Amino acid sequence: MNQASQDVAALHAENVGGIDETDVELSPGVTVLAGRNATNRTSFLQAIMTAMGSDQTTLKGDAEAGVVELRVGDETYRRTLERNGDTVVRSGDSYLDDPSLAELFAFLLEQNEARRAVARGDDLREIIMRPIDTDEIEAEIESLKAERDQIDAQLEHIEDRKRDLPELEQRRSELEAEIEETREALAEKEAEIESLDDDPAESTGENEVDSALAELRETRSELEDVRYDIDTEEESLDSLRAELRERREELEELPDAPEPDEEIDERLQQLRDEKQRLDADISQLQSAISFNEEMLDSHDERVFQHDGGTQVKDGSVTDQLVDADPEVTCWTCGSTVAQSNIETTLDELKDRRAEKIEAVSELEDDIESLLDERRERRERVQRRQTVEQRVEGLEDEIEERERRLEDHKRRAEELREDIESLEEEVEEADDGTSEVLEHHREANELEFELGQLESELDSITEEIQVIEEQLDEESTLEQRREEIGDELVDLRTRIDQVEQEAIEQFNEHMAAILDILAYENIDRIWIERVNREVREGRQKVERTQFELHVVRTTGNGATYEDTVDHLSESEREVTGLIFALAGYLVHELYEEVPFMLLDSLEAIDSERIAGLVDYFADFAPYLVVALLIEDAEALDDEYDRVTEI
Repeated sequence: MNQASQDVAALHAENVGGIDETDVELSPGVTVLAGRNATNRTSFLQAIMTAMGSDQTTLKGDAEAGVVELRVGDETYRRTLERNGDTVVRSGDSYLDDPSLAELFAFLLEQNEARRAVARGDDLREIIMRPIDTDEIEAEIESLKAERDQIDAQLEHIEDRKRDLPELEQRRSELEAEIEETREALAEKEAEIESLDDDPAESTGENEVDSALAELRETRSELEDVRYDIDTEEESLDSLRAELRERREELEELPDAPEPDEEIDERLQQLRDEKQRLDADISQLQSAISFNEEMLDSHDERVFQHDGGTQVKDGSVTDQLVDADPEVTCWTCGSTVAQSNIETTLDELKDRRAEKIEAVSELEDDIESLLDERRERRERVQRRQTVEQRVEGLEDEIEERERRLEDHKRRAEELREDIESLEEEVEEADDGTSEVLEHHREANELEFELGQLESELDSITEEIQVIEEQLDEESTLEQRREEIGDELVDLRTRIDQVEQEAIEQFNEHMAAILDILAYENIDRIWIERVNREVREGRQKVERTQFELHVVRTTGNGATYEDTVDHLSESEREVTGLIFALAGYLVHELYEEVPFMLLDSLEAIDSERIAGLVDYFADFAPYLVVALLIEDAEALDDEYDRVTEI
C-alpha cells in the first residue's frame, strides 16, 4: 500500500484542548499515547486534527490564542486559533484543503460519525457514499439520457430523409434532362427567330413593330447572357462549398491551438544552461586529466595534480623500474602516496568525465526533442491559422457569390417580364400574320417553362444538399451516441463499484478481525446490499440500502441470525471501527491522509485492543492511539510510546 510519508513528523501545540504547550515527534507506524484520564491524550489527537485542517478542536479555556504546527518531511503546516467573543477563529495553512473525508474515516475519536453509525443504526450506505456526489451523478445521467434521446430523434430524421434521397436524386436527373431539352428547344426557336429577322419577306414594314421586335431580340440576348452567368455562379458555388466542407473537416481534425512557447522556451534555457555548466566541468576535467597523464609519462620527474595543485618528486629511472609501485608526494597535503593511487584517481576523473559527457548527450537529446516539439507546435499553429483564414475567405466569397447569384436571378426574372411585355406590345401593333411574332411567343413559353424547371431544380438541389450534410453528420452523431453509452455505463457502474468495494472491504476485514479477536459465539458480521422500496413524499421509489447481519452460533453448533442491538458494547465498537476502516480504504485516504487516530477504546478489553491496533497498523502511515496505561501494556513493546504531553 502506498503510504503518504515515511518521514518523522513533529507536532508543536499551544493552548489546544487542555494542552499548555507540547512538542512531540511521531515516527511512521504506531505511536501509543499512554496515560490516565485527563492527561491531554485526546487534546493531542485534536491538535493533529487541527494541523490537518479540521475545526473539530477547542481552544484552552483560559487562553485567548493557540497554535498548532506540524512538520512532515520538508513541509511545515501552521494554524492558529484566536478567541473572538463566543467563537474561535482558525486560520493558517493546513495539510488538507478539505478535511471532511478524514474526519469521517480517519479521525476515529469517540463521537466519529462512521464509528458510531453501527451502534445508532444509521444509514451505512449514505455514510460510505457521502464522498461520492450521487445527486450530481444522477443529474449527469439524466442529462446524458436527454442528449441521447435528442440524438436518436436526429438519427431517425436522417434515416427518413435518407429514404427520400433516391427519389429526389431521380427527380433532379429528370429535371436536368428536361432543362437540357428545353434549352435546346429554346435555342432552336431563337435561331428560327434570328433567321426570320434576316428574311425581308417577314419584315412587317411597320417601324413600330420592327422597333419592338428589335428590342425583344436584344432582351432575349441579354437574358441568355444572364442565364450563362447564373450557371457559372452556381458551378463556382458548388466548388467553393465543397472546399469549405473539406477545410472545416480539416479544422475539426486539427488540435486546438497550443499554449504559447514561453514554457518550452524557459525549459530550453534551463537545459542549455545545464549543458553549458556540464561543458565547463568537462573542460576542467579534461585539462586535469591531460596534465596529469603528461606528468605521469615523464621520465625525469613526476608532477602530479591533486585537488587543483602540483608537486615535483625526483627519482631515477632505475629506481622507478625497481619499485613496482613508486611513491609520490602530493603538493597540496604533503603526504606520500603510491603512484597507483594517483592513477586510480585519474581513472575516477575519467569516469566522472564520461558520466558528464553522457549527461550532455542526454541534454542534447532533450534539447532537440523540445526544439522539435516547439517547431511542430508552431507548424500546427501556422496550419490552423492558414485553414481558419481560408475558411473565412471561402465564407466571404460564398456570401458574395450568393449575393451575385440572387442579383442574376432577379435580373433574369425582370428580363422575362420585359420579354412578356414586349411581346404584348408587338402583338398589339401586329395584324396577327407575323410569323416572327408567333416564334417569339413560343420562345417566351419555353423561357417561362425553363424558369420553372430551373426553380424546381434549385429547390431539389438545395434539399439534397441539406440531406447530404445531415448524412455527413450521421457518423458524428452515431459516434457521440456510442460515447454517451460508455459514459452512462461508467456513471452507473461508478456508484455500483464503490458500493460493492465498500461491502467487500467491510466483510473481508470484519471476518479477519473476528478471527483475530475471537469473540464467543459470533460466527459472522457482514453487510448485504439490497434494494428496498421506500416512500419519498407521496411516491414509492426503489433505493439501495446496506443491511448489517449478525450470525451467531449456539453451544450445540446451530447458527442463527441476531440483531445489532444484541451485540455487546465491545462488539459494536469493533464493528464500527471496521466500518470506518472500510471507508478509509475504499476512498483511498491513505494516499492523502497520513494519520489515522484512535481514541476511547475502553469498552474493548486490553488483549483485543492489542489485536485491533496490530491489525490497523498495516493500513495507515501513522497510527496514533490514545490508551489507558493498563491497555497500552498489552501492546507490542516495539511501538513508540508517549507518556507525557
